[in-house]
Amino acid sequence: MTPAELLTEAFSRVPETVERAVDGLSTEQLATRPAAGANTLAWLAWHTARGQDAQVADLAGTEQAWTADGWVERFGLPFPADALGYGMSSEDVGRVRASAELLTAYLRAVHERTVAYLGTLAPEDLDEVVDDAWDPPVTRGARLVSILDDCTQHAGQAGYVRGLLFFSR
Repeated sequence: MTPAELLTEAFSRVPETVERAVDGLSTEQLATRPAAGANTLAWLAWHTARGQDAQVADLAGTEQAWTADGWVERFGLPFPADALGYGMSSEDVGRVRASAELLTAYLRAVHERTVAYLGTLAPEDLDEVVDDAWDPPVTRGARLVSILDDCTQHAGQAGYVRGLLFFSR
């Protein structure tokens, strides 16, 4: 298994995990908070896709699916097109409202772009420094692992929130 194949396998778990978390829930249920100020399932799913989309597009030197493929218009969220969810207020988190189908379709589109990008990488590409503002400098491989780590954490949180809201009663 090549490093690109390993990363593809790992990234492939993210949409599956998010889809299980949002499957069968209404837009209203996806916007429910397990506690005051907590993130919603809708926000977690959207932010997972947005973060992956923006960061992988940056590495690939391409436009994000969010803008290039019209997802920003389909979602119609009240934020600037470059919003990712980082630093959002609790009020803004609550403004992320979307159907499970829309959330998972966007994440799947981002995943397809990620897999296509990973398929272009040779093992030596992972050692290329992509950000020298850190000590040690960040390589392409370390950035991909960081993106994957963020995605898996948020996907896991989504599953946990679903359990808190709908199966803990």
